[in-house]
Amino acid sequence: MDEIWETVNFLADKLDSHFDRSDEQRWTVQALKLQEEVGEVAEAVIGALGANPRKGHSHDWDDVRKETCDVALSALVLLARMGGDPRRFFAEHLRAVAARSESGGTTT
Repeated sequence: MDEIWETVNFLADKLDSHFDRSDEQRWTVQALKLQEEVGEVAEAVIGALGANPRKGHSHDWDDVRKETCDVALSALVLLARMGGDPRRFFAEHLRAVAARSESGGTTT
């Protein structure tokens, strides 16, 4: 897990060093990037299903997995760019979601 957060923090720092704007603008752009990645998951699913008659089977399920990883990474980078202790925040949130799940509540 340390390697993941090292990479996430490296990417967040690199992005921040190239974008001289307010915190809110940097976070907004990263949130938009996250949405873009979610759209790429949808595109890959459509392609894996062959649901676009013009493109046919343009993707496979490994493409969906890769795009899903991009979504997860973009979300963690957003969390890191927002400052504080993103690792602790994520761990606490994960524990809360797991506790809700164990008690019969919804997970997300």
